[in-house]
Amino acid sequence: MRLLYHLPLSPYSRKVRLALAEKRLAFELRVEKVWERRPEFLALNPAAQVPVLVEEGGLAIPDSAVICAYLEETYPDTPLLGANANERIECRRLVAWFDGKFAREVSENLLFQKLMKRMLGRGEPEGATIRAGYQNLRGHLGYLGWLAEHRRWLAGDVLTLADLAAAAHLSALDFLGDVDWSVSPAAKDWYARIKCRPSFRALLADRVPGLTPPGHYADLDF
Repeated sequence: MRLLYHLPLSPYSRKVRLALAEKRLAFELRVEKVWERRPEFLALNPAAQVPVLVEEGGLAIPDSAVICAYLEETYPDTPLLGANANERIECRRLVAWFDGKFAREVSENLLFQKLMKRMLGRGEPEGATIRAGYQNLRGHLGYLGWLAEHRRWLAGDVLTLADLAAAAHLSALDFLGDVDWSVSPAAKDWYARIKCRPSFRALLADRVPGLTPPGHYADLDF
């Protein structure tokens, strides 16, 4: 059985979990406390970051972008990059947006400050940084809502990795109750559609010791 080293609220781990589930590939999860820097895990990924996918034959693939590219090449029956060249370009652009710009401006300012900082022993959360994260999130929700209003899915007519990347980041933030969905009803409607998919069920069942998600987190009717 393939194995995915992950952290429950890592957006990058969640993106890979969704991609594996959409492709109907069986896998087991193993929580990796990266701050412990286990030698066995460092042998798989010297960067000491999750996710890392280990195939049944022992092949270890680190980094969510590398993993998703590998899954597209190796298991092409359920493609996640789009139905044509234009959608594939737009899908890659949006994945880069959410895993880059959104991550820097929102996820790192909220998830890292509120959750990971203490685990890594890097001090207390910074109020100004958290406030900036909330402000940036409003702008990103507006842009996501615009995409959802003009397209069936974020990159075009079919669900792609762009939807999975966006949903991965937003679902982790939603677990903390940090997403004000009233900012963009269109973004909320898009998220409600994607979290109803079978691939999302395991994410909605996630629980983290010491944290309780809001009531709507696992509510398919929002």
